[in-house]
Amino acid sequence: MFRTALRNVLAHKARLLMTVLAVMLGVAFVSGTLVFTNTISDAYQNSSAKGFKGVDVAVQAKYQDSKGDRVGKVPDLTQAVLDKAGKVPGAASATGVVSGFTAIADKHGKLIGGGWQSAGGNYWGTEDARYPLVSGHAPSGADQVLIDSKTAERAGYKVGDTVRISVNGPVLTPTIAGIFTTDDGNVTAGGSLALFDTATAQQLFGKKGAYDEIDVTAKSGTGQAALKSQLDQALPQKLVETTTGKKLADDQAKQIADGMSGLRQGLLVFAGIALFVGTFIIANTFTMLVAQRTKELALLRAVGASRRQVTRSVLIEAFVVGAVAGVTGLAAGIGIGAGLRALMGSFGASVPDGPLVVTPGTVAAALAVGVVITMLAAWLPGRRAAKIPPVAAMSALHSAPTTKSLVLRNTIGALFSAAGVAVILAATTMSGSDGQAPMGLGAVLLIIGVFVLTPLLSRPLIAAAAPLLRGFGVSGKLARQNSVRNPRRTAATASALMIGLTLITGMTVMAGSLQKSIDKMASAAIRADYVVSMANRNPLSPDVAKKVAATDGVTASSPLRNAASRIDGGTEFLTGVDGSAIGRLTDLTVDSGSFKVGGSDVVVDDDTAKSHGWKAGSVFTVHYEDGKAQRLTVAGVYEGNQMIRGIMLDNTTLTPHVTDPADMQVMVKTADGATAATKDRLEKALGSNPAIQVQDKQDLSDSIAQVFTLILNMVYGLLAMAVIVAVLGVINTLAMSVFERSQEIGMLRAIGLDRKAVKRMVRLESLVISLFGGVLGIGLGVFFGWAAGRLVGAKMPTYELVLPWTRMAVFLLLAGTVGILAALWPARRAAKLNMLSAIKSE
Repeated sequence: MFRTALRNVLAHKARLLMTVLAVMLGVAFVSGTLVFTNTISDAYQNSSAKGFKGVDVAVQAKYQDSKGDRVGKVPDLTQAVLDKAGKVPGAASATGVVSGFTAIADKHGKLIGGGWQSAGGNYWGTEDARYPLVSGHAPSGADQVLIDSKTAERAGYKVGDTVRISVNGPVLTPTIAGIFTTDDGNVTAGGSLALFDTATAQQLFGKKGAYDEIDVTAKSGTGQAALKSQLDQALPQKLVETTTGKKLADDQAKQIADGMSGLRQGLLVFAGIALFVGTFIIANTFTMLVAQRTKELALLRAVGASRRQVTRSVLIEAFVVGAVAGVTGLAAGIGIGAGLRALMGSFGASVPDGPLVVTPGTVAAALAVGVVITMLAAWLPGRRAAKIPPVAAMSALHSAPTTKSLVLRNTIGALFSAAGVAVILAATTMSGSDGQAPMGLGAVLLIIGVFVLTPLLSRPLIAAAAPLLRGFGVSGKLARQNSVRNPRRTAATASALMIGLTLITGMTVMAGSLQKSIDKMASAAIRADYVVSMANRNPLSPDVAKKVAATDGVTASSPLRNAASRIDGGTEFLTGVDGSAIGRLTDLTVDSGSFKVGGSDVVVDDDTAKSHGWKAGSVFTVHYEDGKAQRLTVAGVYEGNQMIRGIMLDNTTLTPHVTDPADMQVMVKTADGATAATKDRLEKALGSNPAIQVQDKQDLSDSIAQVFTLILNMVYGLLAMAVIVAVLGVINTLAMSVFERSQEIGMLRAIGLDRKAVKRMVRLESLVISLFGGVLGIGLGVFFGWAAGRLVGAKMPTYELVLPWTRMAVFLLLAGTVGILAALWPARRAAKLNMLSAIKSE
């Protein structure tokens, strides 16, 4: 039986090619994802380890957030702490580290690096081993800076040039005193690093006379653990904590691995979808192969082959196909991994240098996925083959499904579909987080149910296309009859396309609806003409709000200043605003009380009020970060949203209790409204700072839309793999169907059907099947989009369902195009059949 199985594989090389391709694409996606994420993770981990090479023990401030009366306050690492750390017996040196966000502009005024990757710090003394100088000298004073060599190369800077820099608002124009090299992973990945002398860095980053971290190196012969123990004894443990360089590197590696796991899981989900779609094709292919070999298998049974041997022969064929697909998929996956890395570089999101990583786990996963998926998909056709009685050798090639089997299938499909719809509808009544798992379960049940019911649904839906097919004469009539002749095969072929279009349509409906709701939220909640913020969402300097308020044409402005506090034993973030102006800058619905902010009067969003049991007139005690307490009165409760929420109080009340005031954004109302001239005037007032954004409502909406569009395009690209696999399935089904019907096509040719009509018949059959899958997919996608929207709408009052009719029409057109393109080769093959040879074939 083993030799028989191998002969069958070799005899049906052309028929199994599409199956190999379908499995190979799925395996390539899986192995490519693993290669890509392992490579990126390994590169960042190696780069991170280099960054900790000169650190034996790091001393950091301990966050005071437990039972103390200071809320959200991190104690300073003072010069005294640094001196103590440097004097412990095992310490060779102690370096004070100061760091923060620093934006560097290129010669055209544009920001270099990507937001969080734009960093700044201090250069220790006249020679800092962390940052070897390539040229120039150490910085001295506020008018000198060092920049990394990669940034200098990208922007064309050299020593002596003046560069525009922003730390938290105002623009600085220091001279480049020197250029250095660094192993910092962010710099290697396309970011930038600027270094000032220590005193300047402390001034710029709000750490006057203090440090963010103290890095201690050990003397020769002193281990990291011993040095840590000495530091623990010498330093105040209530205020600081010590960590060995090895643990820092290990923790950083774990964080990188965790970050990559999210990306890996997301990509593997789409790889799984492609494999799931490929499973239909494999099962379809082996079902047709078994049907074509009914007489052969029956004769094997007649000469003594057992059922187990017949099943084993089919599974051996599947194993060979899966092994070939696994090996070729692995090779293609390595290429995909390398290509994804290069693609990131072309988008400006470069990563640290490093080799392509192909682990034994990746190889094992590729082979296992290829073999296991193929054998599982072939198992059911193998069982059917084993049940063929020897007497079937004398019967017809095909036998129609029994009424009992069809009734059982339709009953199971109806139960799964009903259960799926019921679970989804129940999930829409739950809150966002509680309803996610039931929603996912309901979606899986419904998709399985529709797939099982697809043979039943195919007849009425395809019959609806009959009037259109009549226009193509005999070819159209034959195409309709062929497409419903074997409902199960039609269902399996259409379902592969259905799954891809379900996901694409559902994501499109969700993205469009969310975008519309956020547009409504922005227009409904904000009266301000402009919102000023940092490009990387870091806090702004309070000077920005002062400069904005002093700009010609500004009639009202308010910074939004965040600060942590403790209320009722828990941490709550407060938002400081200009109480006299905030009412003219926002348009929030007040549920009770009045929108009055000033002195001890505050306004609270409805969710926060509900969680504390507050209403208009309620009084509560707040503990600020400096440890002082104050009684505040709830003047009003407003409807919060994703853009504005929380406890609002006047900045004159909040700011005295905040050590380092910083604003998340500044809202601005102008006399002329949102015009290009007004925006230009505001930008110039802020020094044309590349790190600061001045956005009107449309800019805010466009920036959000850009995020949705990027995510949606990524999803489209990933799901394209599933659509490609579905196309291969249509081609495979039609090609094997043509082979099965060789005698029938020969007879049609003999009684007068010309080659053009034969081609048209095959193309129309493919078109009908593809459109059938497209209609099912779009219908399910709209339903899932609506249901997920109901879940989101519970937390977003402005949410409304938006049906993208144009895009859905494009998706349906895409399904039809898939059908036409998939039929090109099978149609040509059918038209070229020799009628006499075909008539004689069995």
